[in-house]
Amino acid sequence: MRAARLSVVTAVAMATALTAVTACTSKSGDDDGERVIAVTATDSKCETSKKEISAGHVELAIENKGSKVTEVYILFPDDRVVSERENIGPGTKQRVTAEVKAGAYEIACKPGMKGDGIRQELKVTGGSAAERDPRLDKAVAAYRSYAQAQADETLPKVATFVAAVKAGDLEAAKKAYAPSRIGWERTEPVAESFGDIDPKVDVRADGLEAGQKWTGWHRLEKALWQDKKIGAEEKTLADQLVTDLTDWQKRVGKAEITPTSMANGAKELLDEVATGKVTGEEERYSHTDLVDFKANVEGAQKSYELLKPVAQENDPALVTELDKQFAALNALLDAYRPNATSYEFTSYDKVGAADRKKLSDGVNALAEPLSKLAAAVAK
Repeated sequence: MRAARLSVVTAVAMATALTAVTACTSKSGDDDGERVIAVTATDSKCETSKKEISAGHVELAIENKGSKVTEVYILFPDDRVVSERENIGPGTKQRVTAEVKAGAYEIACKPGMKGDGIRQELKVTGGSAAERDPRLDKAVAAYRSYAQAQADETLPKVATFVAAVKAGDLEAAKKAYAPSRIGWERTEPVAESFGDIDPKVDVRADGLEAGQKWTGWHRLEKALWQDKKIGAEEKTLADQLVTDLTDWQKRVGKAEITPTSMANGAKELLDEVATGKVTGEEERYSHTDLVDFKANVEGAQKSYELLKPVAQENDPALVTELDKQFAALNALLDAYRPNATSYEFTSYDKVGAADRKKLSDGVNALAEPLSKLAAAVAK
C-alpha cells in the first residue's frame, strides 16, 4: 500500500466514457518529441510542458526539483489511476510511458506523497486507431484473468482469517493473516487504480487522511500483535474487510488494463517493496513483510513474463538484464524460507541491517531496468 492515497471523486459516468485505450493509436502526426510531456515537480508546484496531446502513447519526463519525495499520476476525472510513478526523490528524474485515449485527464504531483496532489489539466484529442501487436492483446487478456483469479482466491483465505477474528482466536487469526494478503499484494496496482478500495483495506495508521476512520488489514494486525486482544470493534472491522474485498473482487474484471499499465504496475510493485517492505513499515506489528515482499515480486514478474515476447524483440538487452535481476532477487528471498514453495518466511524483525541492505540493493537493481519496460513494449 502507499503511505497515503488520493481522495475519491464520484464521476462514474464520465469515467466510463474516458477509459484507457485497449488498442494502440497512431501518433496522429506527432513525432517522438511531441509525445513527451515534461513534468517539473516542486514542493508547491506541478508544472507541465503541454496541456493538450493527441491520443496514443505519452511519456512523462518527470523532474523533482523540490525537497520532498514526490509521486506523479495521470488520472481519470473520477481519480482512477491511468498511470503513476512513486518514490521520486528530490533532485532526481523519472520517465513513465502510458496510453491515453481522447478525453479529459489530470496530471497530479504529490509532494511528500500525501494529499490530493497539485494538479494540471490534460486534454487528449482524438487519434486514428492503429493495429496493436496481437501478442500484447493476449498479454492483457491473460493478466486480466490472473488478476481476477488472485481476487477469487483471496476471498476464501480472508474468510478463514475473519472467522478466527470473530471467534476471538488470537493465534488462529495471526496464522491466517499473512496468507490472506498474498493475492492482494500480487495485484495491488489493479486495486489501487480504483482509488477508493485500497484506503479501506490496506492503509496504515500514518497513511490516514484527515477524518478517515482506520479500517482494514493493518488495523486488525495492530489488534492481534500489539494490543493482543480481539474486541467487538475488531469483529465488526473483520466483517467490513470481507465486504470491501468482495467489492474489489467484483470490480477487478472492469479494471482498465493496457500493456503499459501492466509494465508500470510491475514497477509500482517494486516501489511498494522499496518504500514499505524493505523498511519494515508495512507489517510493523506482525513482521510478515517478507510474505508481502515475495507476493509483490511475483506480481511484477507475472506482468513481465506476459510482456516479455514483445520486449524481447524491441529491447533484448533489457530482457537479459530483467531476467538476471528477477533471478537474483528471488534467490535472496529464498534464503528466508524453508523451500521454494513455502510462504512461511523469517519474521522480518529477525533480519539484520546488513541483510536488509542486501535486499534493498536487490530491489533497486531490479527496479531500475523494470522502469524501462513500458517504453520497450510501446515501441
